[in-house]
Amino acid sequence: MKELIEDIARALVDAPDDVNVNVIEGEQTTVLELRVAPGDIGKVIGKQGRTARSIRTILGAASMKLDRQYKLEILE
Repeated sequence: MKELIEDIARALVDAPDDVNVNVIEGEQTTVLELRVAPGDIGKVIGKQGRTARSIRTILGAASMKLDRQYKLEILE
């Protein structure tokens, strides 16, 4: 899942080398923290959060297949 989020984020931003995904494992849920360059935050979030919502939808669909809950947090 980490690689999936990294690949999507790298395709969206101007500085793909600054994309960083931190994984925090829990009992039921895994939290993926996405960090990008300050100038690329808007590109990852999108207008009215549409891009971020789409990324979360893809993450939800993939997590159903793995039978584990994943949560995406976009950090500044």
